Amino acid sequence: MGLVRVGVGPQRLPGFARRPRARGARVLAEQRSGDGENQQKHHDHEGGHDPRVAPKISGVHLFVLPGMRKVNCMIDVRKLEILSELDRCGTIAATASAVHLTPSAVSQQMAALSREAGTPMLEPDGRRVRLTEAAALLLSHAHQIFTHLEHAESDMAAFRRGDAGTVRLGTFSSAIKAIAVPVVSDMARTSRLRVEIREVEPENAIGALLARHVDVAVTMASGEFLLGHDDQRMQSEHLLDDVMDVALPFGHPLAEQPEIDLGELREADWILATPGVPCWRITSDACERAGFLPQVRHYADEFVGVVGLIAAGHGVSLLPRLAQPEFVDEAIVLRPVAGVSPVRRIGAQIRSGTADQPHIAPVLTSLRRAAADVADGPLECRPAIHRALAAVQAVQASA
Repeated sequence: MGLVRVGVGPQRLPGFARRPRARGARVLAEQRSGDGENQQKHHDHEGGHDPRVAPKISGVHLFVLPGMRKVNCMIDVRKLEILSELDRCGTIAATASAVHLTPSAVSQQMAALSREAGTPMLEPDGRRVRLTEAAALLLSHAHQIFTHLEHAESDMAAFRRGDAGTVRLGTFSSAIKAIAVPVVSDMARTSRLRVEIREVEPENAIGALLARHVDVAVTMASGEFLLGHDDQRMQSEHLLDDVMDVALPFGHPLAEQPEIDLGELREADWILATPGVPCWRITSDACERAGFLPQVRHYADEFVGVVGLIAAGHGVSLLPRLAQPEFVDEAIVLRPVAGVSPVRRIGAQIRSGTADQPHIAPVLTSLRRAAADVADGPLECRPAIHRALAAVQAVQASA
């Protein structure tokens, strides 16, 4: 099979040069008179297929390059269902009654299926017909197809109910354990939805959504609004305000105070995130409100590194409550900021128009529940040695 060209050839567009013909491609140009569709029907009736016969459609060009494979047939599932009923009922008349067709229509469907399969489906058996070996072989595959279709219909029904499908949830690292993991567990427990986590930093959330790398993004802002809140392509929703507490080394002179005035830390060495990211902005703004610029000694983005430096006595910082449970055993003290608490504003973003999609809506609902369950106060960090001493003291007091 090559190029079938009927009627007017392609027009060259101004400014576009003609490209050289690909080497190895076979080209066949034929013009046929008469009714091509009737020729095709006649040829189909004879049980063959001639690639040279085509309806007369002006400007139709079919290119076949080397290495392309030709599909011999496309079998209609409905015809397979009729074949299955014929196998079950035994006669064309009984089959016609079962599938609500006339006997003539059933015969026509079986003739068409024979053409599609390229071999007869029925053979004479006295005054009746019976299935050929080819038909029995085809039915062995058909039963598997019917089973897959039943599963597909069930899955589509579940998808429409919001009980099936895959949702990719993008989130920044410190929200994975506190927010994203509860959502994954909730969906696994209450539905057949598959939630997949993708770590996406807030500054990349919109790009990941628009590129369809994620379907829902948990993101944050250093100011009042999320990045892209006014973008018509995005739909944003506030989830929670993640309060940031002062993190001090265990034994710091201010550690016994119930809350910390940041002004008292103007001479301290500070540990900040990389300039420009939300946590850096929030900490810098909080210090400026207290009347000073922080003396930055160290820069670290990962809270593991920040806490490690604080526990070793190398500075102070602000630590969000979402991240605090990871460090309950560290030698640090967490105290709320006196006055206005610095917060990370955390929200969810989706592509506009997807909020009511049956697999997206349940994930948004679960996100709201997870956000509502986040701790509302600073954790009391107790290093292992101090917990051991407290246990010994409790035993001695009860003796």
